[in-house]
Amino acid sequence: MDFSTFTTITFDCYGTLIDWEAGILPILQGILAAHGQSLPDSALLELYGEFEAQAEAGPYQNYRRVLESVIEQFGERCGFRPTPAELRSLHESIPAWPPFRDTVAALQRLGESYQLAVISNIDDDLFAETRKHLGVEFAGVITAQQARSYKPSLNNFHLALRKLGVEPSRLLHAGQSVYHDVIPAQSLGISTVWVNRHSARPGVGAVREASGKPDLELPDVATLAALAVRD
Repeated sequence: MDFSTFTTITFDCYGTLIDWEAGILPILQGILAAHGQSLPDSALLELYGEFEAQAEAGPYQNYRRVLESVIEQFGERCGFRPTPAELRSLHESIPAWPPFRDTVAALQRLGESYQLAVISNIDDDLFAETRKHLGVEFAGVITAQQARSYKPSLNNFHLALRKLGVEPSRLLHAGQSVYHDVIPAQSLGISTVWVNRHSARPGVGAVREASGKPDLELPDVATLAALAVRD
């Protein structure tokens, strides 16, 4: 990959920059345990992916409501009724979800040579809390709330191109999900990096299986920074 062709790098956030599994799995396991249930982490992620996709597929609703719907669907599938506090628990935990250990230093290094931005399936105010952990200023943050749609909708990527004022050929998009990020970005002529992070569902790329081939596959953002920025 010739990194000299790119002026801008956009990132998926949760799963790519933020360790979202460390955020959601304890919450989900705790809710199930409170109702006498238990599932392996891999099964939880598979169900989460199914439930989240269902919640995002219809008319737009904010991400808080999406996450509440996920909890409701866990209850329906596993035979319990979540409490109001349990329904709020996922979105209330987002401000505490940690960045991966390599994220901040890698973003700071990349920011010396590229315009950086985020394209994320999130609400504006929820990302504002996450942004405090990331240690860089972004040229743009494109959320599902702004787009009124969720990736893999092409609408989110079209909005990013317009807001950033960049041609697809000059943009590199990095994400953990082939389904949400690689496939839609490539369909618009955007080069892609699959950040294949360690996961309870290895090789899937977040929570939805999809057949697609990224332009580059890397294990983390630090490796991307090492390749893209030459001292």
